Amino acid sequence: MPSFKGQYEHSVDKKGRVSFPAKLRKALNPQAQERFTILRGLEPCLYLYPEDEWQKVEDQLTQINSFTKEGRTVKRNFLRFAEDLSLDSHNRIPLPSNLTEWAGIDGKAIFIGSGERIEIWSPKKLDEVDSGLDFESYQELFERVMGDNDNNEQE
Repeated sequence: MPSFKGQYEHSVDKKGRVSFPAKLRKALNPQAQERFTILRGLEPCLYLYPEDEWQKVEDQLTQINSFTKEGRTVKRNFLRFAEDLSLDSHNRIPLPSNLTEWAGIDGKAIFIGSGERIEIWSPKKLDEVDSGLDFESYQELFERVMGDNDNNEQE
């Protein structure tokens, strides 16, 4: 399965459309048929899932217990801002205005390949998040996250 990687900056036009990066388009599974679900991220960015990957997310969401307050809250706040969209004939993606306003995207958008999904950031918001992470902090975080995977595989 191809995964999304890399960083690409594109202009957003007055109608909220942005060119979808060609390298990310090449990584799309044909089953996605250039259809996506976009929603608020867990940071001040947007998550863009190709249709085939979004189905996996929905499968996980069906496992959440809707009879608990936490389950209802997570589902409600994750799905309430989700919208389905497709690339147009010029390989542009229309970014919903309510989502771009929330993420602070205005004029420019940065696409970041993040494995099974794509994150779309305002350059300013991304700089703010990046400024809070120095090399040593990132190195420690990386070792904690990736080191746990190595320990689990050896056991």
